[in-house]
Amino acid sequence: MTALDRLTVPPELSARVPAEQRGAGRDDVRMLVSRGREVSHRAFRELPGLLRAGDVLVVNTSATLPAAVNGRVGGTRAVVHFSTRGEDGRWAVELRQPDGTGATVLRRGGPTGTVVQLPGGSRLVLQEPLGGAAAGARLSGARLWWARVSTEVPGLLRRYGRPIRYGYTERDQPLSAYQTVFAVEASDGSGSAEMPSAARPFTPRMVAALVRRGVQFAPLTLHTGVASAEAYEPPYPERFEVPRTTAWLVNAARATSGRVIAVGTTAVRALESSAGADGVVRPAAGWTDLVVTPRRGVRAVDGLLTGLHEPEASHLLMLEAVAGRAALQCAYPEALRHRYLWHEFGDVHLLLPEPESHAMNCRSNDW
Repeated sequence: MTALDRLTVPPELSARVPAEQRGAGRDDVRMLVSRGREVSHRAFRELPGLLRAGDVLVVNTSATLPAAVNGRVGGTRAVVHFSTRGEDGRWAVELRQPDGTGATVLRRGGPTGTVVQLPGGSRLVLQEPLGGAAAGARLSGARLWWARVSTEVPGLLRRYGRPIRYGYTERDQPLSAYQTVFAVEASDGSGSAEMPSAARPFTPRMVAALVRRGVQFAPLTLHTGVASAEAYEPPYPERFEVPRTTAWLVNAARATSGRVIAVGTTAVRALESSAGADGVVRPAAGWTDLVVTPRRGVRAVDGLLTGLHEPEASHLLMLEAVAGRAALQCAYPEALRHRYLWHEFGDVHLLLPEPESHAMNCRSNDW
């Protein structure tokens, strides 16, 4: 359960196309700003004025892969979403069935041994649900499966893949629409199945303005898997790396009263996976299965820039850990009232530390 279970987001508030196709550019989105129960309405271009010298923005440099590939299961058309490459060379995949506007879950996505014919004569064989073979009997309809692929997947994606998209978007977009300004293409072909979308509104001009402001950028990497989770479904293990320089920048900011603002839930997950119980961030790399909840709390993150999440999304538990339940219960009704746009092409939400003199009730500063 999340803090917003009784909230309903109407379909018309889904962002159907990228911001630059709705307005003047990527940074032409709105930004809801929360400081505890205080809510204000800004444009994303105002971000430099809300940060100060010594603050650190932690950004995910993972590039988005063209992770959706057409295939066939017997005589049935399917779409394979390549989520995550395992250490043993297998891939976690999701099978979906095209419906003309996106895809719907292919409920016959199992059981073990299902063969998917892929372009170029290659094929994919489902082996076990992501939870392991022991779960197979009760998870024969599991959403993600480990699969063996008869060809090199990065090459397959480069040749036949396209970005993953869902029915709330209007049409396919080029891969460039799903890359952020911070994306760095990995030499081994690894990357994110879906865009680390909180960073999408950043432009080179915005980055330059923030640097002039005295804000520092701390890069890390977390390769995100397929994010189309079922209601309340926690995130799956993902590969990450927090480099030494980023650990130093974060620790230095915290030692000098600078604020550490994560750009996206992926940045929170990676950074918190490298933070000890003492709050000190250390260089780290590998797999993380960390789920950030209010009970666990956060150790290294002071604030968060993120998108607007569905009321049943487990991401909201992370937001609550960062900003508190009251912040969400005040902010999200405001987002609905002012008709903010949801999903990867939508508006953003900046959660900053609560002021010392904070409101007891929700307070909104309207336009």
